[in-house]
Amino acid sequence: MNRTLYSLLFYLALPLVALRLLMRGRKAPAYRRRIGERFALGLPAFKQGGIWLHTVSVGESIAAAPLVRALQERYPDLPITITCMTPTGSERIRALFGDSVQHCYMPYDVPCRARKFLRLLKPRLAVVMETELWPNHIHQCAVMSIPVVLANGRLSERSARGYGRFPRLIAPMLQEMSALAVQTQAEAERFIALGAPADRVQVTGSIKFDLQVDQQLLEQAATIKASWETAQRPIWIAASTHEGEDVPILQAHRQLLADFPDALLILVPRHPERFEAVHQLCIAQGMHTQRRSGQEPVQAAHQVLLGDTMGELLLLYALADVAFVGGSLVAHGGHNVLEPAALGKPVISGPHYFNFLDIVGQMQHAGALCEVSDAGELATAVQQLWHNQELCQSMRQAGYQVLQNNQGALDRLLNVIQAQLGIVPEINQQHAANVGAASDN
Repeated sequence: MNRTLYSLLFYLALPLVALRLLMRGRKAPAYRRRIGERFALGLPAFKQGGIWLHTVSVGESIAAAPLVRALQERYPDLPITITCMTPTGSERIRALFGDSVQHCYMPYDVPCRARKFLRLLKPRLAVVMETELWPNHIHQCAVMSIPVVLANGRLSERSARGYGRFPRLIAPMLQEMSALAVQTQAEAERFIALGAPADRVQVTGSIKFDLQVDQQLLEQAATIKASWETAQRPIWIAASTHEGEDVPILQAHRQLLADFPDALLILVPRHPERFEAVHQLCIAQGMHTQRRSGQEPVQAAHQVLLGDTMGELLLLYALADVAFVGGSLVAHGGHNVLEPAALGKPVISGPHYFNFLDIVGQMQHAGALCEVSDAGELATAVQQLWHNQELCQSMRQAGYQVLQNNQGALDRLLNVIQAQLGIVPEINQQHAANVGAASDN
């Protein structure tokens, strides 16, 4: 399949895409808002000539936050526009950056909509996070001589096989990209095998290792726990869970309650449209459940705190003693295990973490992560960590070490972006001026 056939099929599928959008809007009303933006209609009045950064949803938006802040510092005169595909991603972008960036949904990947969007925005550079590659948007960038950088690129073996089924579509798209900054050598080789020019692929590491924890967040977590009726109870978190994971997680918690009657589970579904269903599941399982959205202190009788708010995942991690990262008991591919590690939490994952193979592999090798496959193993792992504080401390230190050993990816990525922008960052210009003034003296 080439790009022409891909575009034709996408045009034909647009009515179904719109219908699916409306159907999703039944469970998550936010999907029914700003629909015009997805067709390049009713877009904001953009400041042109800046940097366009595209993410997918919440995870990529959070991962991109250090990059966005660094770009704002280095290039204060360049407007930054961030696009995404989901309401949760949109909410996170607004919460993280407010009015300091321009924001809208990215229009669907058909030629006329991509062309209209880019003509309105006229970015100087396009930056795409991780694997969100859209052939028509990238082609229109090439037509308009807009460099495209893949940032923090990742490509699992499974995804590479999927892309590999469409060589006449994927290879030309990759050849139109200006630079691919990828996380690991294995991913670099996969991109090259799919047709990316080898001289444009660079291993820069994962910017997720450059996560910095705000001291205010830790203070906020301490204040919240102090307000709870029982502040010293054992607490574990199951974060970013997907459908099919909540039942075994609640089963594991029931096993833990047999030995730790005051144990508290913080259960955080990945998607807000599942909040109500998971709440009803907790009740059906006989769990005394408090909803975080109620902003009420946890009482001694509560066995589950449902994390049904947006933008508080790091805060909820900070409240727990042990962290299980979801998307891994089912074949979703896992989520970011570095967030709890950065907060000093022993980390547990299911067996399905193919989106984070390198990171999880390093965590396992260092002794910072425990892998489980079902409810019984999950309960045993949490129980062992609660009983063994030496093991907890060892896993915490190992997690910190993994983070420290891999930091620096953000600076390497910024160097790639600087090369494509072709301008010297303002902070570097100021540094050079200071050096010159010192030498004159």
